[in-house]
Amino acid sequence: MFELSGTHLLLLALALASAGLVHGALGLGFSMVATAVLALFTDVQSAILITLLPTISVNLISIYQGGRWRESIGRYWPLALFAAAGGMLGTQTLILSDPSPFRLLLAAIILLYLNLHRLRRVRMDWIQSHPLGSMALFGLVGGFLAGTVNVMVPILVIFTLELGLTSTAMVQLFNLCFFAGKISQVGIFSLSGLIDQKLLATALPGIAIAVFSLLLGMAIRNRIATETYRRILKHVLLVIAIVLIGQYLLGI
Repeated sequence: MFELSGTHLLLLALALASAGLVHGALGLGFSMVATAVLALFTDVQSAILITLLPTISVNLISIYQGGRWRESIGRYWPLALFAAAGGMLGTQTLILSDPSPFRLLLAAIILLYLNLHRLRRVRMDWIQSHPLGSMALFGLVGGFLAGTVNVMVPILVIFTLELGLTSTAMVQLFNLCFFAGKISQVGIFSLSGLIDQKLLATALPGIAIAVFSLLLGMAIRNRIATETYRRILKHVLLVIAIVLIGQYLLGI
């Protein structure tokens, strides 16, 4: 699974570097970009395994850099616990299932992310009136999606927008939830014997690439318009979603 060709290793490095830059500039998006790109030439399970350790490293740095932990973590920490539980369920589902259909699920989640602005018209007052129940629902669903397709952000964006959190608190909460989901995923993958020396040999250099590009993205965050990044990212993700759907339909 992890005996990648020279071309694939180059694509892996480019995927991690691009994802790190996006995450550094926007505060989110590493797993979505990296998994979507890697899924173009490998299956979703392999893409998640390869990016597992780089993703954890990026999340830890993002949590540390963000600050204002009381605003994001102090009040909404149960969301991360539910995300961890959902991540365990999603990871187990991924291991026991045919990985091919998850390309289609990944494409669907990307399309959901690209159309989140349309959901603002839908009233979700119950999120604020039932905080624990809404955290359980969004945490479990987000964690399940993180476990199966490595993407949690679209679900959490819906939740945090309805609560009216600041951008800093949103980024903190996103990274905390994804970190919790990744830790549970490490446990499930380890028990299943899928984390071995070949994986580590592939993933460890990826950590250096991901962290370097993340810090670079953070450094240029205030020098390039955020809206420019968002616009480019949306176009790239749309193309990737279309390719993933095409690959699924053609059985590639």
